[in-house]
Amino acid sequence: MTNPAFSRAATAYQSTGIETSVNGASPHQLIVLLFDGLLQALNAARVAMQRKDIEAKGKQIVRAVRLLEEGLKAGLDMERGGEIARNLRTLYDYCTQRLTHANLHNDVAAIEEVQRLIAPVADAWKQIGTQAQEATPMAQAAQRAASSVPPQAAKQRPGGAYAAGLSAYSAMA
Repeated sequence: MTNPAFSRAATAYQSTGIETSVNGASPHQLIVLLFDGLLQALNAARVAMQRKDIEAKGKQIVRAVRLLEEGLKAGLDMERGGEIARNLRTLYDYCTQRLTHANLHNDVAAIEEVQRLIAPVADAWKQIGTQAQEATPMAQAAQRAASSVPPQAAKQRPGGAYAAGLSAYSAMA
């Protein structure tokens, strides 16, 4: 079953003009694409502002705000995300306010501030995906090993519980 928050994020991603297809993207990959699109829009808005291209600046800031609000913020799971989700929502709200200010006052520094705030979050999100991909082969090997151990042996061997735990982890990853 598809998570409605991720469906909204996919729609926001597609409707902001990003060319890469989101069909078949995992929820994690979709968030990476949203961050990439956001950083691209921020850079384009900054360049347009420096060139005094008001129309392009406005379009890119609107695109960035939509990616924040309709993509990243809408994709937060406030029930299961706890404090992290609340902190991200606060960050996204602040970034939206700063982008509105940047648009109204042609404030390049406000756009650069949002870039500095979002870039580490985007990088951390990408690292999570890399770590999960690196862990997957090990977890799959542990799962194969755990499935080859008879159930009674798994209960008796100290490593059996560990392998079973890794197996459960790999099923969640």
